Order: sequence, then C-alpha cells, then structure tokens
Amino acid sequence: MAKWFLILFAIAGLAVLPCLAEPSSAESKDVIQRYLAASEAQGQSRAASMEISIDASIPKLQKEGKLHALRKISQLGKITYKFLGFQGDDTIKTEVIARYLEADQKGGDSGKFAITPENYKFKFKGQHTLQNGQQIYVIFLTPKRKEIGLFKGEMWLDAETYLPVMESGKLVKSPSVFFKRVEFVRDFKIEKGVAIPQHMLSTIEARLIGKVNLTVNYTGYQPGSGETADQTGTTTTSSTHSVPSVVK
Repeated sequence: MAKWFLILFAIAGLAVLPCLAEPSSAESKDVIQRYLAASEAQGQSRAASMEISIDASIPKLQKEGKLHALRKISQLGKITYKFLGFQGDDTIKTEVIARYLEADQKGGDSGKFAITPENYKFKFKGQHTLQNGQQIYVIFLTPKRKEIGLFKGEMWLDAETYLPVMESGKLVKSPSVFFKRVEFVRDFKIEKGVAIPQHMLSTIEARLIGKVNLTVNYTGYQPGSGETADQTGTTTTSSTHSVPSVVK
C-alpha cells in the first residue's frame, strides 16, 4: 500500500507532517459531528456528472485496456454510465473494468456504504499539516460489519470544510469471487462545498492472473446533471457482461 500512497502524494501534492498533540475526546466528537453535517449537506445536492478514464493492466499476462465514459449520479444516488470508447484487451474489459463498474453502481444504488456511524466506527487521530500547507483532520475507519463496499482504512478531512480530501484502505469483503484482495487510495478536490473525486489508484490481487492495477481519473465535473438512465437513455452496467456488449 505504501507505493500507492507515494504515487498519490506525487499526483496531488499530499504529504503529511506529524500532528502536534493527542486530540481530546471533545475535539474528536466535534470534528466527527462537523464531518457528518458537511457530508449530509453535500448529499442533499448529489446529482452530478463527470467524465472518467479507467486504465487497467494485468502485468502477469501483459494485458492492458483503457475505458472512457460519462458517469452520472442521480439525486437519489443512482449511478449510470454512457460509454465513450474502449481500447485494449477484451480480458481487461470483461474481467476487470466491467467488474469495477458493477461494484461502483451497487454502491451508489444501495446507499449502504456511506461513511456514517451506522456503517463505521470513527477514531479521530488529530490535526495534521500537508506539505502544501493545507490543514487536515485524520480519522481511522473500522466497518461495523463485513459487507461488500465497506473498507478498513482512513479518511482525511479538510480542516475548513470538514469534507474529505483523501480516503484509503482495504475492502473488507471482495466485490467479486474473481478478486481476493482490493486496496485503494482516492483523493478529492473541495469546490463550492463539494468533495469532487480526482483520482483513484487501486491494486487488486486476482485469482489465477495475479496482481491487477487500476487507475481512475475524473474530469469535467458538472453539478445537477445526473439524471437517471430512464430520463436520458444512458446505458448502465447492470452485470459484468454488459460492458462488452456496449463498448466496441
């Protein structure tokens, strides 16, 4: 996991300096409550769209692939995709990217994976300073149950808005029998009271084929444009076999 942290820090300019003091219980409670309030406020206007670029590779098989798509989120949190193009090996398309998109959709549709007290135990670890001067709060997260979509790891909050600038960890249950272990690091940009995803780096230990590398880049964020598939005609990925039938 350390390698992925270093790569992400190089991309986003994130490097953390030691905290100055152990946080008090009152401070811990205050930070967590402010995060929950900020998260709830953001969720009230969750409809949005953005373009994503997914690069995936299987080093052992020397296979690579890249998907370009439009990702939309409805006001209710439903995630849909409009595929704009794919280049690369079909194995990457069907066995890696399609499975990732399916897991992403399930997370949005169920709403069960939010970072809330219903799903996680929070442990506030104090305030830190990033290399770029930004002040953050670090919170360790432990899921309350072993369920697909939940992870054990940590979250960094912007000290001004209490919105996340980074999430990282290991999924406590694999989204597919094809995957044995999934680790990720995801960073965000705070803009007009919204935490907008920028990059995600993931390493996956997969059965039979070994390590899989997955990189997701998000661009062109547009708020308030996440209509449902029925409204827009956007094609969704309801199964691991739907991507191959759509992306040519």
